[in-house]
Amino acid sequence: MKVVITAQRAAWDAPVDARFGRARTFVLIDTESRELQEIPNSQALDATQGAGVQAAALVCRTGAEALVTGHCGPKAFAALAAGGVKVFTGAEGTVADAVTSLVAGQLHQADAADVAGHWV
Repeated sequence: MKVVITAQRAAWDAPVDARFGRARTFVLIDTESRELQEIPNSQALDATQGAGVQAAALVCRTGAEALVTGHCGPKAFAALAAGGVKVFTGAEGTVADAVTSLVAGQLHQADAADVAGHWV
């Protein structure tokens, strides 16, 4: 499965970024091959508004089946859902920890946003 993880940098030992729209970077991981690829989030990170929707569009373009993050706001959640991307919230620790938790079924698949818009 292809999954995007919000992270502080693109590495297995990088901390998960709790924010989705303004995450420092995204890490695209194939859970079967363990291949890791950085997807910079610079456009949304620097946006004055609409960061979550811009970030969601970027994630949808990667072909990822799932997003793993700490939190996700309502507009971003709606855009991800429209793009067919499952959202898993509550991730913490490192990128490796997040992948392990996802594969083990320990993360919550969200059915709605878990924070209000403009959450910091």
